Parts: sequence; C-alpha cells; structure tokens
Amino acid sequence: MSLKGKLLLPIVQGGMGVGISASRLVGTVAALGGLGTISSVDLRRHHEDLMDSTQGEVEKGVVDAANLQALDREINLARERSGGNGGIAVNIMKAVSQYPEYVRQSCESGADAVVVGAGLPLDLPELVQDHPKVALIPILSDVRGVTLLVKKWLRRKRLPDAVVLENPRYAAGHLGAADDQSLNKPEYAFQRVLEGCRALFRELGLESERIPLIAAGGIHRPEQLRQLMDWGADGVQMGTAFAVTEEGDAHENFKRVLLDAEAKDIVTFMSVAGLPARAVRTPWLDAYLHKEKKLQSVARERPCTEGFDCLAHCGLRDGVQRHGQFCIDRQLAYALKGDVQRGLFFRSSEALPFGKAMKSVRELMDYMLNGRSKTPGVVPAV
Repeated sequence: MSLKGKLLLPIVQGGMGVGISASRLVGTVAALGGLGTISSVDLRRHHEDLMDSTQGEVEKGVVDAANLQALDREINLARERSGGNGGIAVNIMKAVSQYPEYVRQSCESGADAVVVGAGLPLDLPELVQDHPKVALIPILSDVRGVTLLVKKWLRRKRLPDAVVLENPRYAAGHLGAADDQSLNKPEYAFQRVLEGCRALFRELGLESERIPLIAAGGIHRPEQLRQLMDWGADGVQMGTAFAVTEEGDAHENFKRVLLDAEAKDIVTFMSVAGLPARAVRTPWLDAYLHKEKKLQSVARERPCTEGFDCLAHCGLRDGVQRHGQFCIDRQLAYALKGDVQRGLFFRSSEALPFGKAMKSVRELMDYMLNGRSKTPGVVPAV
C-alpha cells in the first residue's frame, strides 16, 4: 500500500482511546512496516507529570494544553520506537472539542497522517494547508459519505490520501451509523462499498490517483485480507486485535477482558457522543444499561463532570435524552488502567486472530500476511 509515495504493508493499526493505542503499540507496528495510529484523546493519562498538573480544580485550558503536550510526546516516542520505518498516524474524532487543535498539533509534531472519524471532516484540507506532506485519511462507512467528502474536497483541490471504510456491523467503539437499527444496512457491506468507491473514482476521473481503500471492522483472518483486496481494498485496519497484543498500551486486565469476552458479552448501545458504540458488558456497563432509560428521562444540562468538555456535543453535559448519560472519558480511563469493575471496554463483535491467547504485534502481522507460518515472527519486507 502506497501512502504519500511511501510503501507500507497492507496492515493499519486503528486508533483506540483513551490511551489504548499510544507510542509503544504504534511505534512497534511502524517498526515492522505498517501504519500505526495514535488515538489523540486524553493522552495525558500516560504521563504522570501531566496528570499531577491537571488534578483538582483547574481551568479547561490547562487540561487542553496538557493533552496537546502529551500528543506531541507520544508522536515523538512512537517515531523513536519505529526507527524511521513504516508510518505514524494520529486518529482524531471530529466529535471532540479540540479537533482543530489536535489536527494542528499532529502536523507540527511530525505525524505522517491524520485520520478522522466520528463525523465528516469537510474542513480538514484547510486545517492542514500548511503541511502538504501530511496524509489525510477520513473514516467513512458507505459510498454516499465518500462521494460527499470527495466532491467537497475536490473543490478545494485536495483528495484523500486514503479512505478507511469501516463496517459498523462488526467494528468496535463508536460506529458510523445513525443508530443500532442501522448497523446491518446492505450499503455497509464490504464488497458493495469497495466496488462502489472504485466506480465513483472512475466516474470522477480519479483512477490514475489510485486512492488507497482500507477496509475496517472485525477483520481477523488472512483469508479476509485476501478477499477484501480482491474486491478492491489496498489494506485492512484492525483495532481490537492490536489492542490485545503484548505491546498494547493498556493494562493487562484490559486485554484479558477483551480476550475472554464471548459473543454474548458484547453489546451495542448509544454513546454519550450520540453514536452507537460496541463494548464488552462488564459490571459498570451492565449496571448502566439497566438504568439507562431512567437516566435519559431525567437528563438535563449540567457542568462537565471532568471540567474540560472533551466532546463538542455531550449527551450527559448537554442533557440530550436520546444520547448516553455517562462520562465517557472517565469510564474509558478506568478501562485503560485495568479497572474491570468501572471501565468501559470497547471491542469488536468478531473473533480474535488467536482466540484467547495474547501474542506479539510481530506474530499478529505475520499471521495476517502469511497465515500460520511454521516460522512465526517473520514479517516480509515491504
């Protein structure tokens, strides 16, 4: 897969927050020739000094500044670990309040790519106009969304450098669908979206550009990678499978929750961000879902419980009854630290490549690219 003229393996590690995909995981993926993706959300939680400086009653700007500093640190740490190989991307949710600042910081800190989901990033070309070497990668779910974005960007004389096509039927975390009843719509099917996007590019005269298409959502077998590439994909993005690797940045308890989850334990619910989300039904989530309707019925505007307004639109803070009614930053932070009782653990609906076994990033990439090799750990040269 070629990105801004650099040849990469067809394996992208998806961005996972809070703090699940940080410098250790991302740098390892890049070192092996893949594209590693830092999740920009609340990265101060990986830095004790920044957490100390933002405890207690502090102004929103202090927390925001700490998170930008943490993002800069994580990009540079990932770059060091990568040894200059592969690519370092940053995933930024369009739905977060600091979206423009995270984009600018990612570019200034030397990220190779900016990946944006949880909303249409129609303004992304303007935000990175001073950094033409940074690849722009939107996350979308259907041909309609890709068509809208590409036509808007063409007016600005810019094209996506790649597009992640995430199928909400299988993906983890926030899902690109209006509600949980929409998750199985046929327009999200991989073959339909991939072939539809290639047809769109032909219609717009963009065949020579060869915009890479990256399929995402529940992918866990090498046979899927080969099939998707036959349908027109240039690579695949994987999240949960990388989260549970030895190099994953979360606590080992976090990994065990994801590894041990059975199909019956994985649920879809409405996030505080106003998007469907998929996670493991752990004690906190089970308790929350039992009282969700009651909490929604009494929703009202209130101050941000964490004091820094991480989301531009928050169901809990803004009193939106149809959205989730919990602090997502706090629950995800509990998960990062391995608090099984209180954490929110995002996970794909699908099986994991090695079942309940925890393996290294190298073994995972080798498996996806080569199948179950007799000489594990050998990743082919780009």
